[in-house]
Amino acid sequence: MAAVRPEKIRNVALVGHAGAGKTSLVDALLFTAGAIGRLGRVEDGTTVTDFEPEEQKRCQSLSLSMAPVHWKGHKINLLDAPGYADFEHEAIVALRIADLAVFVVSAVEGVEVQTERLWKVAAELSLPRMVFVNKLDRERSSFPRTLDQLRELFGAGIAPLELPIGQEAEFCGIADLLTDTAYRYAGGQATTGEIPDHMEALEHEVHDNLVEGIVVADDAQLERYLEGDVVSVAELERTLAIGVDRAQVFPVVCGSATADIAIDRLADFICEIGPSPLDRPPVDVVAGDTTIGITPDPTAEPLAFVFKTIADPYGQISVMKVLSGTIRADDHL
Repeated sequence: MAAVRPEKIRNVALVGHAGAGKTSLVDALLFTAGAIGRLGRVEDGTTVTDFEPEEQKRCQSLSLSMAPVHWKGHKINLLDAPGYADFEHEAIVALRIADLAVFVVSAVEGVEVQTERLWKVAAELSLPRMVFVNKLDRERSSFPRTLDQLRELFGAGIAPLELPIGQEAEFCGIADLLTDTAYRYAGGQATTGEIPDHMEALEHEVHDNLVEGIVVADDAQLERYLEGDVVSVAELERTLAIGVDRAQVFPVVCGSATADIAIDRLADFICEIGPSPLDRPPVDVVAGDTTIGITPDPTAEPLAFVFKTIADPYGQISVMKVLSGTIRADDHL
């Protein structure tokens, strides 16, 4: 496969409290992109990123795992971080090397303590963030309740881009607030249509609030909006991406990983509004008494950060993020 240009790379950390569905979401993204032939189940020990015997036995992630996936010309490097506090250091490593954090929140349990702790870490790093509200097909799930919690804990930057269609077992799709389009899913495939009549009033109200929250990131766009001009969807998406990159706007999308509902849209959002390594500030590297800002230039001298070492029967495997330069197979560093 041809090399992917840096502007088409998305380094994404999936973080949140234990049991929110991060590992299942990784499998769903891989399945939706055609990288695997069937959805794995955490309960069966068949997911891609819970590959250690102890993880399969306990049905929980114990260490940081990686899974690359190609989607519409982009390469998404997924970092599946464990959610238990005992392994918080693994999640912090994921946040430090990612360019975007997707916080996975269960619509049943809501925002839990480890999500709050990791959000603070991401804020200290000025890391772009978005939220995926998962498990909307489960009993006692509630998107409005979860959204209220997100706003209360994380502030006015929380920006819902979607509303769920149906509740609990009746959950079948989402309403796109930017395009006023309904997406209904069957077998992981979406069909588009009109937003249900009973949702129109709520959809219009949330849509207006969303537009107001986006245009504040662009003074010219805000002035046009206040004068009554209609801002196009394409313009809103561009401004939204700016707000995300500045860690001022935190999009909220929703779906179900195990039911494969709206997973393709999450992948779209990651590629469309998520920052590439080129969009992020230079990485400060200390060399003696000097601090140097490193930018991801493919033509520069190779420089990489080793963030994980795996003990293998055949030796040690070091996993690294290339900060600058180009590294090829068989290169000696």
